[in-house]
Amino acid sequence: MAGVTLPPHDVADLTLAGQGRRRVEFAERDMPVLGLLRARFARERPLAGLRVALCAHVTPETACLAGTLAAGGAELHLAASNPLSTQDDVAAALVVDDSVGVHARYAVDRAGCLAHLSGVLDSRPQLLLDDGCDLVAMLHTTRTDLLGQVRAGGEQTSTGVLRLRQMAADGALRLPMAAVNDTPMQLLVANRHGTGQSTLDAVMRATGILLAGTTVIVAGYGWCGTGIARRATGLGARVVVTEVEPSRALEAVLDGHRVLPMAEAALLGDVFVTTTGNRDVLTTRHFAVMKDGAVLANAGHFDVEVDVVGLASEAVAVHRRVRPHVDAYELADGRRLLLLAEGRLANLAAGEGHPPSVMDISFAVQALTVEWLAGAELAPGVHRVPAAIDEEVARTKLDALGVRLDLLTPAQDRYLSSWRP
Repeated sequence: MAGVTLPPHDVADLTLAGQGRRRVEFAERDMPVLGLLRARFARERPLAGLRVALCAHVTPETACLAGTLAAGGAELHLAASNPLSTQDDVAAALVVDDSVGVHARYAVDRAGCLAHLSGVLDSRPQLLLDDGCDLVAMLHTTRTDLLGQVRAGGEQTSTGVLRLRQMAADGALRLPMAAVNDTPMQLLVANRHGTGQSTLDAVMRATGILLAGTTVIVAGYGWCGTGIARRATGLGARVVVTEVEPSRALEAVLDGHRVLPMAEAALLGDVFVTTTGNRDVLTTRHFAVMKDGAVLANAGHFDVEVDVVGLASEAVAVHRRVRPHVDAYELADGRRLLLLAEGRLANLAAGEGHPPSVMDISFAVQALTVEWLAGAELAPGVHRVPAAIDEEVARTKLDALGVRLDLLTPAQDRYLSSWRP
């Protein structure tokens, strides 16, 4: 790397780049849609001259997205959305091979996370892709000097879109933001199938538990919760759902699950998974009645769904790393509660996140959204991603899978476009 000019960065070890590149190349084999986009972006350069800030989990799949945006001509700067999911070798590969300004180190503390976000914003981005509204929140609080520089952005998580809508309702949002998470492809593939599989994978690999015959409590029955519940049922678990919204609770009942308040479900669960995007879903009153050995996993966002501070205050001893990514909190009566990934996103910190084939779809939508935003003139607020982007990604993925569709006949087309009998 002598004599090579690298972008501003803060990563653990650039000598890991070769190892990281091999992992990225392995992921690329299952990401044909993003590969096709990357080839087109390299030819057409739709992002030439644009500075793009990206907040995301630093994994091989994210590296494929970053490489695609860089191929499109973007000057890209990446900060980690979760320090426990950061893979240092991938971060190094992005800096060395793709000239991405990566600010991410595994297990960095909160101050380090904030410094990394700020470091990415130091690039004065014109477009951004956010995860959990972290970059947008910083822009509207401590880095307001940059608001006039940023033209638009996209948000890829449920929690982030919720926060953006709250900002818009309060009249605080000063950017046009595309709700990438709300696209049908993202909800179906990433949230339901990706989170459903990766969360249970993380629980099983972290604890070694046999899910068959256990009782799994799923807090929240949105797209992520339904995916987790379906896969837990498929593995032989009994699923109990907790909810605050009547329509989702009814859906859970009609799907065959028992629905209870968490105060009652806490007595029954062997495994607890939170997927609400809210805080204090599992608290000290729940810990007080849980079984010895109960597993606590968060698949929502941040580390506030499980009250980790409250759990620590109730514990007489904390046994760190009884298994990788598992901390045992010993209570006064001798019970131990097993917390995964320090209460952060278990599927990314204790597992490897969504499979590449899932992120192929999710990141293709995001890449096309950035291309759309580069040429769009939008008012501040939360905007839908054009349906044509979703359809393009779905068709390309089906083509890659060798799936063929029926075509409407001219008579069927006319029938659907007319109200006359």
